[in-house]
Amino acid sequence: MNKNLPTSGQLERDLSQKIQKLYRQDLEHTPSKITCQLFGSQLAIVIEDALTPVEKTLINIEEENKIVKKFNSAINDAIESKLKTIIEEILAVEVQDILFDSTLETSLTGAIATLNQPPQVRNPESIPKNKNGKRKK
Repeated sequence: MNKNLPTSGQLERDLSQKIQKLYRQDLEHTPSKITCQLFGSQLAIVIEDALTPVEKTLINIEEENKIVKKFNSAINDAIESKLKTIIEEILAVEVQDILFDSTLETSLTGAIATLNQPPQVRNPESIPKNKNGKRKK
């Protein structure tokens, strides 16, 4: 065990903070909560209160939400590549793919990133489904 490696919890917190900063800087919006959880070679991210004030205003004006969906899709496209970069920098692994989408009804945004391998951490056994760590049954 390398004591210089971060724990999985530290990586998850670092990711949450960097994603919060990304939203604040690029969208001038601060989501209420961001949760990141590693699952072996996958990373799940849930962003609560992700819709910007402009999106929320448009939802109240437009009945069918077509414009809001297009606007939200454009925002997600802009954020997705930056999100990939953040994940790769913090976890020090390559991101193979990201599924990234939002729901207008709940103001939640979710992402699932597939990593080329689990990140190196001091406590690999704490990552569910991690083949590198030994889990007790």
